[in-house]
Amino acid sequence: MGDTKKKSRRWIWLVVGLLALCGLPVTFLAWGAYSLGEGSRTQPVDCADAMEFARGRLPAGAEDARCTGTHWQDSYITVDFRMPRAGVADWLRTTYPSGRPPVSCDGDLCLDVDFDQALYVDVKVVYEDGGTALVHLGSFDL
Repeated sequence: MGDTKKKSRRWIWLVVGLLALCGLPVTFLAWGAYSLGEGSRTQPVDCADAMEFARGRLPAGAEDARCTGTHWQDSYITVDFRMPRAGVADWLRTTYPSGRPPVSCDGDLCLDVDFDQALYVDVKVVYEDGGTALVHLGSFDL
């Protein structure tokens, strides 16, 4: 009656060890793939936050503002809005006083600004009919 043998539980620990050894790398690979996919997707951003990132503010007469952002290692924010054509030059001068015209410009008015080589802002303005201007602002950090 006393001859009952205790069952070995060594096989349970062997299975747990193998699952951990094989499962953890697969889990980290799946997490990395998901993170890369999510990080590079353009998403809507609050325009006040987007302009704060670009170290500026939307002008008082801005309409149809649309702001998006892409974040992973660097952040890239775009802001598109319309404003009265007459106020564009003054807004650019007061918002980005250290800005300079780029070498080439495919709009009616362009401006490049850099903040200590850590944040860059590119502004392109296209004049539309009816006294309005379409402003495209792109800012990114390194």
